[in-house]
Amino acid sequence: MASTQETPPSEALQSVQKLWARQKESSPVYQYFLSDIEIVSATKGVITAHLKVQPNMLNSKGTLHGTISACLTDWAGGMAIASTGMDKTGVSTDIHTTFISTAKEGDLLEVEARASKVGMTLAFTTVEIRRVGHDGAKSIVSTGSHTKYVKQR
Repeated sequence: MASTQETPPSEALQSVQKLWARQKESSPVYQYFLSDIEIVSATKGVITAHLKVQPNMLNSKGTLHGTISACLTDWAGGMAIASTGMDKTGVSTDIHTTFISTAKEGDLLEVEARASKVGMTLAFTTVEIRRVGHDGAKSIVSTGSHTKYVKQR
């Protein structure tokens, strides 16, 4: 007979969720734009999250504002660092976003971030934001890279 118990979250997922709970409470920007984001998975160095595009995320053309892609690159890069077990994810030293396509209100975004390297003083991450169609097909909205100063005292 199969067990009905849920598998406990991985250590990486627990680290990410702990950091996100702390950051969400102290960041008005994250509260405004990312309050509905759902972290769907985390392994060491990689996180995946989902976010539905809301009206407050749109530009004057009615499509996803570039600020949201940059904000997601910042947020997801930090979460990828947290998935390696770090309790603090440092401060941004460089962030770059490339806009490839867009999304509309109601679209589901999938955000995948990878910590390429977490060293003694710097961490390097890459982020890909994809729109998920009703048929499950995915198309890239933007890509980003994020470097953070992470020296722990």
